[in-house]
Amino acid sequence: MPYDILPAVPADAPAILALQRLAYQAEALRYNDWSLPPLTQPLEALLAEFKRLVVLKAIPADEAGPGAPIVGSVRAGVSHGVCQIGRLIVHPEHQRQGLGTALLAAIEARFPKAEKYALFTGARSEGNIKLYERHGYRVERRQEISPDLTLVFLDKPGPGAAA
Repeated sequence: MPYDILPAVPADAPAILALQRLAYQAEALRYNDWSLPPLTQPLEALLAEFKRLVVLKAIPADEAGPGAPIVGSVRAGVSHGVCQIGRLIVHPEHQRQGLGTALLAAIEARFPKAEKYALFTGARSEGNIKLYERHGYRVERRQEISPDLTLVFLDKPGPGAAA
């Protein structure tokens, strides 16, 4: 299914937050932790992110227009040459159709001067890790947060990296 990936606006925040909570339920089950930050993020915090991050949304191309359902999203910002990518989410019914890849490529393209792209996911989230590795990311480090949660930090050189 083709998708349109567009800049999100603050009015999209409630729909993005609902999708985020839906998408992260699988992670909560995987880690038996319903207190994961994406599940508990308040709307006000997401709205604040619109002021400092690039937030993209994906809608089915055949449903473009007002009221189109948001089926994917990602956000990122750059600091000291590093583009930090976060909250790459895809509606469960739209997973494994190339949307995660398209969102990742779209957010990277928004930061053409980045020296490095960086992101993280849980160590048990093997599908996420494989997706990122297929797109040139390499495991940089692991950090144990709790006995049940280890984060895997991945990065890859950006177009602005010194040769």
